[in-house]
Amino acid sequence: MLEYMIPESKLENLNKEIIACRKCPRLVEWREEVARVKRKAYMDQEYWGKPVPGFGDPKARVLVVGLAPGAHGSNRTGRNFTGDASGGFLFPALHKAGFANQAEAESRSDGLILKDMYITASARCAPPSNKPSPDELNNCQPYLEREIQIINPKVIVCLGRVAFDRIVKIYSASLTLTLREAPLWGSQKRRGDSRWKFFHGAVYQLPSSSLLCSYHPSQQNTSTGKLTVKMFDDIWKKAKELLK
Repeated sequence: MLEYMIPESKLENLNKEIIACRKCPRLVEWREEVARVKRKAYMDQEYWGKPVPGFGDPKARVLVVGLAPGAHGSNRTGRNFTGDASGGFLFPALHKAGFANQAEAESRSDGLILKDMYITASARCAPPSNKPSPDELNNCQPYLEREIQIINPKVIVCLGRVAFDRIVKIYSASLTLTLREAPLWGSQKRRGDSRWKFFHGAVYQLPSSSLLCSYHPSQQNTSTGKLTVKMFDDIWKKAKELLK
């Protein structure tokens, strides 16, 4: 019966499962403690405090995979990259590229609509120090695998090494992969390297889609200049090119 369900229904059922998940005791304790204690600036707000599901266009051709919810960002708002500095860098770029109808993301009711894109994460609960353990990532992996199966994206954009490693692990059984192109900037550019490595701008061919790598739009990366606005804009231009 499930194979005949439309993508919207499949994703809705999956997201209900994700929200109810309590597989990782450390993460359950942390996310709920953060939601109780809160940050001073958000004391008047009710925190989400649960696993954060993916969101976006159910018929998307582009799947974006991040790391994990921020303690006072997604763990507060209940939507990936919403209400924190990473989202403040991500959504203006997506709006500029035509993947989002607006450049701001503050809450689940702010009117944001993604076009041809679905955003998810490697881990669904906010982890202490923003570092989920290997076991916690393994517990979340089946959710990501099912999202890929339902959406069947043409392009997967990995924001950061953790997301890249997770996608490679999912596809590892069927990979005979080669580096197709590496449009990198500055000293990061590597020529003739066909091994599976994460670096900004790398594009790999998966069995039925392209894998595009980007630095994560964390404040640590954007405030230091490791990831600039131009570098990030070029990622979304490349994603659109790959769709063609």
